[in-house]
Amino acid sequence: MINGDTFAEMALSFPGTEQKPHFDRMGFRITGKRMFATYLAIDNTANIFLTPSEQALFCAMDAVHIYPVPNKWGEKGATTFQLNRVAKELVLEALLSAYNDVRL
Repeated sequence: MINGDTFAEMALSFPGTEQKPHFDRMGFRITGKRMFATYLAIDNTANIFLTPSEQALFCAMDAVHIYPVPNKWGEKGATTFQLNRVAKELVLEALLSAYNDVRL
């Protein structure tokens, strides 16, 4: 299981990242750029901002615990990960993909 502290450590492990509140969530972004992930403590989920093609790949791996955010953001690649049910390595890979997309 990945808790909030572990998720924050993972998201902040990439160079130039910072943590900032984002509505009822904690957001993670590259300083001076857009967010690449958010964390919601109340249900221990993360939304990771993937490309639509990356989203399709991750959702195919575990459609029950990894799924598009149910709104327009989800159509653009925002993907929910249930952190109680998804392997740490998979979440780290998704974070790296999202980080690299924002970094470039």
